[in-house]
Amino acid sequence: MKQLQTIADKTAISLSFICTLHCLAVPFAVALLPTFAAINLEDEAFHRWMIAAVIPTSLLALSMGCKKHRDYRVLLLGIAGLSLLIFAAFFGHDLLGERGETAFTVFGAIIIATGHLLNHRLCQHSHCECHAER
Repeated sequence: MKQLQTIADKTAISLSFICTLHCLAVPFAVALLPTFAAINLEDEAFHRWMIAAVIPTSLLALSMGCKKHRDYRVLLLGIAGLSLLIFAAFFGHDLLGERGETAFTVFGAIIIATGHLLNHRLCQHSHCECHAER
């Protein structure tokens, strides 16, 4: 159970990175390699599946961290980032266009990753057993 928060933080950071990479790289890959167009990674379903993975992972890791180190900036960063991702996935394309949706998604992923990095550092500095280096 002690490692659950570490795993959740690292998973959430990885998911944020994958989300950012997807938003930045897929348009170039689709333009350069027509074979990727058949995979249909630009489909809105991909964004919704990513959100379905990111929300519980992030909320779990950030809330567990807040319980230990009591720094609620971490949770606020996570909620702000998640809000941007949700807005971008459900309303971004219609209200902001493709570029606006991508910008909100990337910005939200960066905010979430920042929250998880801060969470990880705070746990290390408060000597939580959950983030002890091995």
